[in-house]
Amino acid sequence: MFTAPEMKDVLGAARFLEGKIRRTPVEMSIPLSEAARSEVFLKLENLQLCGSFKVRGALNKMYSLSGPEKDRGVITASSGNHAQGVAMAANLLGVRAVICVPGSCPQTKRDAILSRGKGMVELRVIGRFYDEAEEEAKAAAGREKLVYVSAYEDHHIVCGQGTLGLEFLLDVPDLDLLIVPISGGGLIAGVAIAARALRPGIEVVGVHASANPSWKVAWEKEEVVPQEESETYADALSGAASRLLFPVRREVVSGVAEVSECEIARAISFMHSRHHQVVEGAGSVGVAAVLAGKVDIAGRKTGIIISGGNIGDATLLKAVAEAGDMD
Repeated sequence: MFTAPEMKDVLGAARFLEGKIRRTPVEMSIPLSEAARSEVFLKLENLQLCGSFKVRGALNKMYSLSGPEKDRGVITASSGNHAQGVAMAANLLGVRAVICVPGSCPQTKRDAILSRGKGMVELRVIGRFYDEAEEEAKAAAGREKLVYVSAYEDHHIVCGQGTLGLEFLLDVPDLDLLIVPISGGGLIAGVAIAARALRPGIEVVGVHASANPSWKVAWEKEEVVPQEESETYADALSGAASRLLFPVRREVVSGVAEVSECEIARAISFMHSRHHQVVEGAGSVGVAAVLAGKVDIAGRKTGIIISGGNIGDATLLKAVAEAGDMD
């Protein structure tokens, strides 16, 4: 059963995670600030352990398991980043972990999962997109008596992700707007809870890839409706909006925006050339939204979460080449 976190829960997660993860840097983006005529700050979670914010929630959840739960072992579904955090924790705790990923999970992420698990992980490739892998993971949890560890519909996961928002607001306490990648919704739910506790008037906007329109449709229809996905640079944003978390996010999220594949490619290239940062497609969607004018930031001090950097060399080169063709 999911219990919506409060700020005290996020603070508890922050205390637990201190020394176990990196407090990633916040960097002012001079080119974005000059273009928008407002200050823009980037929270660089691409520099986090495992290459993304997901390790925050995964460690917080895995270390909360009871002795009998650890003995049973765990199973999870992931598009690639959450799995790396679970694999890392499984190795540290000596817990068997079965990890289901979709076919869209890049080989670089599959290799990293196995490497971080160091023999404690069994990797299963299920279907094409995230929702298929999640369905099988939940079914297998029942069949094999494993503990299911959700990538987003979990109290400890959301609290762990919320520590990112806590850090961002402690570093830049007067932000007016926070732009967050959105898929299942664990990140934006946790971040918004922390950010609004510290700065009640802050706006929080989610950004997703147009290749996965689940959030756009859910926002417009006031309910989560199944949608078809297509291949995207933002493979980490695969999967439908969470029916469980949607009501929570409706209370704390100001709006959503979507970006195209060309816009994501441009943002990946922008982060590489202008900030010398390797950022995956999902981590680039906030920058993509600002570059494309999908979110109005004029006159507002803005924070953008760069959620991850797990991108393969070939995909990075493809994005840079595509962005160059648009110039």
